[in-house]
Amino acid sequence: MVKMRLVRMGDKKSPVYRIVVVDARKAATGEYIDKVGFFDPKSNPVTLTMDVEKAKGWLAKGVQPTETVKSLLVQCGAMEKPTRLSPAKTKGKKSKK
Repeated sequence: MVKMRLVRMGDKKSPVYRIVVVDARKAATGEYIDKVGFFDPKSNPVTLTMDVEKAKGWLAKGVQPTETVKSLLVQCGAMEKPTRLSPAKTKGKKSKK
């Protein structure tokens, strides 16, 4: 499966992220297929640079974005906001039996 996800870069305590298209089996910081954008959450205001046409092309080919990348795609206009958001992934407490 091919995914669109963030790759962390930058110095210690000052992260910047690349938005890349990558095979899901590759390492988190491994080789990627294509660079789609750039995200800097620490800058004021937050910097988000996205090649919208390239992102739409990959989405049309069936690439699955992660939850965070999906929200960034909605922000830059490359993707429509879903009518129903998926529930947050939380760890449930195990019950004692």
